[in-house]
Amino acid sequence: MCGRYSFEASKKELSERYQLKESADEYKEKEEIYPTNISPIVLPEAKIGFLTWGFSPSFTKRPLINARGETILEKQTFSQAFKTKRCLVPATSFFEWEKLDNRKEKREISVKNQTIFSMAGIYDSFLDKNGKEVWMYSIITTEANEQLKGIHDRMPVILTLENEDDYLDLDQPPEKIQELLKPFEQELIVV
Repeated sequence: MCGRYSFEASKKELSERYQLKESADEYKEKEEIYPTNISPIVLPEAKIGFLTWGFSPSFTKRPLINARGETILEKQTFSQAFKTKRCLVPATSFFEWEKLDNRKEKREISVKNQTIFSMAGIYDSFLDKNGKEVWMYSIITTEANEQLKGIHDRMPVILTLENEDDYLDLDQPPEKIQELLKPFEQELIVV
C-alpha cells in the first residue's frame, strides 16, 4: 500500500526530469502528500496535470488511493483507466509504517541514486457531491520486494527510467504493460 508520499523538488527539477512541454506553475513541493491532496502527475506527451489523489466512484465511502497491479485488468473500477489513462506519479519518497512490538514506526523510502522517481498511476474523472466533474488519480501497488517485506507486504509500482515511456504509450497492449507492474529490483534507501 502507498498511503503517503513526498515530492520535494523544484518546478525546474520537475520540468527537466520529465521534459515537460507545459508550465508547472501550479506546482508547490510537498514534504508529505496525503490522499485527497491535489498533486502533479505526468501524462502522455510530456504534459502535466494537477489532480486529486484517490478515485471516488459513487459506491465508495472513502477514496481509492491504490489499485492492485495483479488484478487491475479484472477490476471494473480501474481496468478502463489502465487501458486508456495511465500516468506517472512523480515522487522523491514514499512512506510505510513498520510494526515494532506494540507501536508503528514511520519509514521514509526513496530510490538510491535517483532524486525523482515515478510511481505507476492511472487517472479518471468522477462526479463530486455537487455533480461537478473532478479528475483524480490512483497509485498502482504490487507485492513488496525483498528489501521491504519486513516493513509492509505491499509497495507502489516504481517504474525504471527505461520503462516510463512504454508505460505511458497507450498503443501498447494493456497485458504487456501489466508485466511492468512488479516489485522494484533496484536498491532503495529506508530511513
